[in-house]
Amino acid sequence: MSAESLIVWLIVGGVAGWLAGLIMRGFGFGLIGNIVVGIVGAFLAGWLLPMAGVSIGSGIVGAIIHALIGAIILLAIIGLIKRA
Repeated sequence: MSAESLIVWLIVGGVAGWLAGLIMRGFGFGLIGNIVVGIVGAFLAGWLLPMAGVSIGSGIVGAIIHALIGAIILLAIIGLIKRA
């Protein structure tokens, strides 16, 4: 993995995690936590969405939307676990 692709992963993860934190109020984890949630969410969406037959598209906007969906799902799961 090159340095450029790592930077893109961090930016996409950060944006997706930040947006997911805004959408799912009360579930933000700070800057580093949101980046982690965004990256893990991207992997989660990369696994779940193709199984459901959903295709988002390509490019940076598609990657952010993809990671955002996964981050929202991840934050919802974390919220359910915290309540239990």
